[in-house]
Amino acid sequence: MIDLLVAGGGYVGLSLAVAVKTAAPHLSVTLIDGAPDGAWRGDERASAIAAAASSMLDVLRIWQTIAPEAEPIRRMVITDSKTADPVRPVFLTFEGDPDADRPFAHMVPNVALVGALRDKAASLGIDIRPSTTASGFTADEHAVRLKLADGGEIEARLLVACDGVRSKLRDAAGIKTVNFDYGQSGIVTTVEHERPHDGTAEEHFLPAGPFATLPLRGNRSSLVWTERTEDANRLIDSDDLVFEAELERRFGYKLGALKVVGGRRAFPLGLTLARAFVANRFALAGDSAHGIHPISGQGLNLGFKDVAALAETIVDADRLGLDIGSLAVLERYQTWRRFDTVRMGVTTDVLNRLFSNDIMPVRMLRDLGLGIVDRLTPLKSFFIRQAGAAASSDPKLLTGKAI
Repeated sequence: MIDLLVAGGGYVGLSLAVAVKTAAPHLSVTLIDGAPDGAWRGDERASAIAAAASSMLDVLRIWQTIAPEAEPIRRMVITDSKTADPVRPVFLTFEGDPDADRPFAHMVPNVALVGALRDKAASLGIDIRPSTTASGFTADEHAVRLKLADGGEIEARLLVACDGVRSKLRDAAGIKTVNFDYGQSGIVTTVEHERPHDGTAEEHFLPAGPFATLPLRGNRSSLVWTERTEDANRLIDSDDLVFEAELERRFGYKLGALKVVGGRRAFPLGLTLARAFVANRFALAGDSAHGIHPISGQGLNLGFKDVAALAETIVDADRLGLDIGSLAVLERYQTWRRFDTVRMGVTTDVLNRLFSNDIMPVRMLRDLGLGIVDRLTPLKSFFIRQAGAAASSDPKLLTGKAI
């Protein structure tokens, strides 16, 4: 029987396996991944990694590998306008916190991040099984037994589901969720532009949803473009000329001519919050526990917070001689993470409803609020720290300390 079984080979599943194995090498860790071996190499997207999450990756000896591919976000600009507006006034600007020892976030290509995590997992002796799909599980007082689609079975002391927002293992555990469909989809692609971005990320609040440009290495930017689902599907299916024309209307010409250099995909957006994060010998982490709107760019970082809290819970319990899969032990993790997750889910929900509309009185009030925040330096610093830095009550890994 193995000690820890992780279902899901994305960033959250891999980083959890690495964090636990790094702190407790004697624990046996197995990770199953439903995707074929090497499928992750085709992911053209990039992710925003907050300062606290990069501190965790630094402790795990992963940040050093991906740093050459990481582009720091030194400045964040927020505007509120319509697509047809000739001028988009800047209502709020966030500069990097001068007291911090690193930018409040970096953009990292997903291929670089997953590749570094997989290499680290292999060096630690973690058993990774690609093309392995779970069909369900049973748990009793002594063990959890994961049933595989090929008829096999794996027995473990603890099973952690990191299998995405539509988690089959969450459903198998009987954990209910709160769900809301926004009727929006996020279009993701990469563009090249003539002039440098200077490490500036921009978020334009448009009536259909936010349009975010995030800096990548060189004269390139990653886009997260929110549209009503029917319009997003139309844009994805359109030819390159129509797509780039619509893109230029939103991006503008401040960085010169644009060229789409990556594939374009659309992802449905909604709010999903698990009613419980744990059950007997079972825990949820990452998107399996929560799926939120990308308006704040905090989805991946919420998952890394789960990793830091769950890894510390598991390792501390093991050092005390406790059963790492017992519900009493796992309740610590749930208490640690549940409130923060619900708070972020509600915050992104409110922000999306507030900014994804064109009601004039609402626009006037939100623009006034953005202007007030922009003029109050202490309040701006607070928001920067909330977005990127770790708090004293956070798990050790997020504060740059080993477990």
